Amino acid sequence: MTAPSVEYSQLAPMLIVFSVAVAGVLVEAFLPRKARYPSQVALSLTGLVVALLAVLRLARDLGDGVGQSVVAGAVDIDRPTLFLQGTILLIGVLSVLLIAERRAPAESPDGAVALDAFTPDASTVPGSVAEKVATKAALIQTEVFPLTMFAVGGMMLFPAAGDFLTMFVALEVFSLPLYLMCGLARRRRLLSQEAALKYFLLGAFSSAFFLFGIAMLYGYAGTMSLTGIQQAIANRAGDTTLAMVGTALVTVGLLFKVGAVPFHSWVPDVYQGAPTPITGFMAAATKVAAFGAMLRVFYVALPALQHGWRPVLWVVAILTMVVGTVTAVTQTDVKRMLAYSAVAHAGFIMTGVIAGNRPGLSATLFYLFAYAFSTLGAFAVVSVVRDTDGAEETSMARWAGLGRRYPLVGVVFSLFLLAFAGIPLTSGFVSKFAVFKAAAQGGAIPLVVVGVVASAIAAYFYVRVIVLMFFTDPPPDAPEVITPSALSVATITLTAAITFALGALPQPLLDLANGAARFLS
Repeated sequence: MTAPSVEYSQLAPMLIVFSVAVAGVLVEAFLPRKARYPSQVALSLTGLVVALLAVLRLARDLGDGVGQSVVAGAVDIDRPTLFLQGTILLIGVLSVLLIAERRAPAESPDGAVALDAFTPDASTVPGSVAEKVATKAALIQTEVFPLTMFAVGGMMLFPAAGDFLTMFVALEVFSLPLYLMCGLARRRRLLSQEAALKYFLLGAFSSAFFLFGIAMLYGYAGTMSLTGIQQAIANRAGDTTLAMVGTALVTVGLLFKVGAVPFHSWVPDVYQGAPTPITGFMAAATKVAAFGAMLRVFYVALPALQHGWRPVLWVVAILTMVVGTVTAVTQTDVKRMLAYSAVAHAGFIMTGVIAGNRPGLSATLFYLFAYAFSTLGAFAVVSVVRDTDGAEETSMARWAGLGRRYPLVGVVFSLFLLAFAGIPLTSGFVSKFAVFKAAAQGGAIPLVVVGVVASAIAAYFYVRVIVLMFFTDPPPDAPEVITPSALSVATITLTAAITFALGALPQPLLDLANGAARFLS
């Protein structure tokens, strides 16, 4: 057996992120407690920026080429890979800024209303004496930084995988840190731990479906390579039942990760219970990685089976848009409303996947980029709205009059909501227009009609929040917006600027996404 060659230069962005993750573990093990927080923040941000520069270098070196398959076909470094990795790294930088928020206002020296979203000691029992001692000692949770880096590295590998075995490993690498981070909330500890447990159990089931589907496809094609499976299906004109069963099981695993109906039940509970910075990171980056992998599976490995998977995705997309939209209307919690909004958007993005053409691939890439920043920004705003006890105030009724009392916060959050609704001059309008146009070109006009109607219904509950913030009297003891440090301010400012810029001047990113819409195979 000949050992495969490893093209380290092509893998540099992922190797940098994983190296920083390992270094972060060593920091936790050997540095004094007081030195860990600044070291972890500096290390994480530096690693992500250097990895992003490595992605830009690979894109420059690629030039007019398509890309190449490396590590004996296990990883494909092509245009969609670099676009998705760049998006994940940008989201990673802003997420780390949000995760690093630890500011305690001067009037609260004991940290009672600190913006630290993470428990000081995750191993303690909620409400125990040990937890109270850790809180009083002002301990800072820093294990979250290497966990975040491992998650980012797995997300970068997931849509780049050239075979199903690598894809499964990447899935587990970014899923396991997320399971842990969902249980690290500083307040509402039991709710947070319940969210982590639900996510872990359901994630384990979905991984089992995914792995069983891989086994079925391997049994049919005799290879785990995506291109090898494509060739096996094309060369064998006989019975494809085994391949269809494998495709169905793999699709279940992917649909779980994107939060599509009927595999969406974890989304509202996990989004509500997880620390809000982790919710924002997960909602933005996981969707990019999961849809990137879905595009590679259906466009590279299984295009010959469109007659089988496309009708199923039609049904799933319609159910996802309708259920996500209708259920969001009934929500009374801001985080749960945003969670069901994320479910609905998974259906909108799937219309681009279903298109099955290059415009669909390009539109999906643009949508993922634009949606990721709007989502992260929205959760960043939620993280600074606090009640008098310092806990996050997510009850929608308590947000009444918030925009009148804090106009800047109200305007920024309204911008994100209008982008989700697809209002012109926001990134959401261009995103939806692009995927609907691609789907229509691909013959999915009924799906586009459902998407347009769902978008109109969705506009109601987004506008309802805006009306609540600006045209409703505030309740007694109304929540306050705690002024964050420059870290959270930078995240909110940049995400808002990108959301507006992509609505007012989308052409540069549309051109970039169109140029990236070419898989290696």
